Amino acid sequence: MTAETITARPVRAPRRRSGLRHLFTPAAILVALLALYAWVGTLELDSIEQRSLNQAVIIAKAIEHVQMTVVATALVVAIAIPLGIVASRARNRFVTPIILTAGNLGQAIPSIGLLVLCTFLMGVGFQTALVGLVAYAVLPVLRNTMVGVQQIDPALVEAARGMGMTKGQILRRVELKLAVPAILAGLRTALVLTVGVATLGAFVAAGGFGELIINGLKLNRMPVTIVGAVLTACVAFLIDWLGGLAETLLKPRGM
Repeated sequence: MTAETITARPVRAPRRRSGLRHLFTPAAILVALLALYAWVGTLELDSIEQRSLNQAVIIAKAIEHVQMTVVATALVVAIAIPLGIVASRARNRFVTPIILTAGNLGQAIPSIGLLVLCTFLMGVGFQTALVGLVAYAVLPVLRNTMVGVQQIDPALVEAARGMGMTKGQILRRVELKLAVPAILAGLRTALVLTVGVATLGAFVAAGGFGELIINGLKLNRMPVTIVGAVLTACVAFLIDWLGGLAETLLKPRGM
């Protein structure tokens, strides 16, 4: 047995354990979906339940729910990351409290109350739900962007400046790259929050799994409510898993 073989063994085990850890979540989601399908198959559904729990309706609600989540998250990224960069600069210390206060408002106001306010201003529909989702999810990405940029060693920035990089190049090539883990952690949190709050989009006619949950409660059809709740939870776990993969793959080497 050579020295190279002995030193190589400790490196493989953590990678194998990491790979198994990443496989646990999708396996658990699959088991939950199969169990849900088997349970619904044992029930004698009435006409109302059959209209809600059929393939076409569930696929349509899944598309609506994921669409709300993806579009809202894209808007959060476009808004929160630039504002987080601005707020992280020492020269902008007078603007930083204003930015943080605006970011905090979305979570300070109850989600359903925020949607009601948006409904008075914009009416019902997909766009109204988006405003509420973006306002609620912007804070984690905003704060994590600030923390990620501020925690970078100033010596690294000085070294980049000494190499002749402009401010824009330092931001893109040094600061944002090193802040990626913190930004992705905030984005992961925002995604999971958005999936949960998107169920309230049903109150403003935006669709999603929230319609199944609300219809089941209104009509006293517990199978419909349970299916909507379990599917929402599965989507949240799936997105959280994808966020974890993104953190692992996009994290700069050596961190």
